[in-house]
Amino acid sequence: MIQRCFHSRYALAAMAGLLLAAAFPKPGLASLAWIAPGLILFAAIGTSGGQAFRIGYVAGLAHYLASLHWLLFIPFPAGAVLGWFSLSAYLALYPATWVWLGWKMLSPPGRANAAITTAAGALSGNPSDTARNAFLPSLAGFALRRWHQRFLWYLFCASLWVALELLIGWFLSGFPWNLLGASQYAILPIIQIASFTGVYGVSFLVVWFSVTLAGTAAMVARRTLESPNLARLHSDPFAQAPALSLSPWPSPCGWVWMVELLPVLMVLTGVILFGLRQLGRSATAGRELSVALVQPSIPQTLIWDARENTNRFNKLIELSRQALATKPDLLIWPEAAVPDLLRYETNYFQAVTNLARQHHVWIILGADDAEPRLGSPTETDYFNAAFLVSPEGQLRVRYCKQKLVIFGEYVPLARWLPFLKWVTPIEGGFTPGREPVAFKITRPAAKLGMLICFEDVFPSVARASVDDDTDGLLNLTNNGWFSESSAQWQHAANAVFRAIENGLPLVRCANNGLTCWVDACGRIREVFFPQTSDIYGAGFKTARIPLLAEGGKRRPTFYHRHGNWFAWGCLLYCGVGIVIKTAGDLRAKRRPSPSGARA
Repeated sequence: MIQRCFHSRYALAAMAGLLLAAAFPKPGLASLAWIAPGLILFAAIGTSGGQAFRIGYVAGLAHYLASLHWLLFIPFPAGAVLGWFSLSAYLALYPATWVWLGWKMLSPPGRANAAITTAAGALSGNPSDTARNAFLPSLAGFALRRWHQRFLWYLFCASLWVALELLIGWFLSGFPWNLLGASQYAILPIIQIASFTGVYGVSFLVVWFSVTLAGTAAMVARRTLESPNLARLHSDPFAQAPALSLSPWPSPCGWVWMVELLPVLMVLTGVILFGLRQLGRSATAGRELSVALVQPSIPQTLIWDARENTNRFNKLIELSRQALATKPDLLIWPEAAVPDLLRYETNYFQAVTNLARQHHVWIILGADDAEPRLGSPTETDYFNAAFLVSPEGQLRVRYCKQKLVIFGEYVPLARWLPFLKWVTPIEGGFTPGREPVAFKITRPAAKLGMLICFEDVFPSVARASVDDDTDGLLNLTNNGWFSESSAQWQHAANAVFRAIENGLPLVRCANNGLTCWVDACGRIREVFFPQTSDIYGAGFKTARIPLLAEGGKRRPTFYHRHGNWFAWGCLLYCGVGIVIKTAGDLRAKRRPSPSGARA
């Protein structure tokens, strides 16, 4: 029976992990994110530390294997499978740590734990089952904690999730893709809080509610444990439970729901009211920047094929001429649009500059670049770059991508572990850029913060690219690596938060979707091509992006002024809690037992 129960725990954890994956696009069932974390956590209730870690790992692995399945579309089968599984296996360590440390923090030391174990066993009618990690007595033990202990624990679990997300975005150069809050990108009233807390605040709310909801279910289960039917349930955990009345009036179980959920529901109500207020503010009509966004939709296999360079560049020029018929102020090409080094390939350089002069238009485009390495004239640094071309056909400024994709743009430890090059299609690596660069245009005057590829999933990178007089962010990307998959939607969902966090519009120009723009409140505009429901095909889109008043400065958001203060606060809260817990456990171990004192 015990083995059967543990197998069901792993199955429940895997199911919860899949529910969490389904909260992200596609399918984007955002409501599932409010259930899954608590389900994962309570699947491990009453287990040992190692078992709790493994249960959390199973849930995390199921989640990441499902939500990152688009990595399998990379046209390099061996590397795609290895990268998909390795990245998922690494990221699963974070929910595993969350589950393990969450229950570790709740377990009382020494005699207190023994007292709760005895009380839980008494409720179950079979005290020995708690020692064997039985599920129902453990629920009773959880319910025997005082309300304030459970409340602080709910906050700890939410804070711990945020602290681990902060670590994901930093460790090994960072991969903050699909942070939990990003699953709520379409729930506009809730995500406006990101202007204060960043995306981490939304993650916190989702986990707080989910764990509190699971804890409330445990409290209701305590009422069930007190019923005469408990002995039958305990002997057969899969037997039908007695019916419960969850009506808040006048059932005691209803009061449990109210007492446990009231704090988080009050905060959520306040967040929603704030969000509705933000969304209700009417934008002041002012200056606009007319942009034409070209999406060539070139398959990655053709991008790697040098024989196709001329054909795909001609396709880009033809789409650009069609887009320029709309008379935009700015023409934008996606990441790596030019097949070769722009500054060193005469034909491509002349074609771009002639296009700018003929149509008297500003152009921003993505292309590779190179220059001699500082301090080593015999070596060359290669960059994934973006260029600004003036209407006079001059290269005005260059931005080099700072956050490189591991195994896609560089191979870690390649000098010491050369065999790693076998798992990636790239022949060499790029050098990261050193700092953010603003692109300034005239007629109309506008200042844009530049991002390339997945840099828009890094809150700190986007924030560093914004000044008080910045009119908007611009991201050039190439999701052609992943065919027509959910990667394009997930990427855009992450970008929504960079717009809200910094209080300004964000324009995205992609190779094969999602080319669009996001307003300062996170609304995604110009999603589909005209008269279609397609995001992946070739074509162009036009948009009018609101600008600051001439010579004006915007009022920075709280997040832009103070950064990840909320996430660091969550990390501090977790650290203090762990120190207090550890000190309490040490005191309990040193304290003599009552029997020893009498002896």
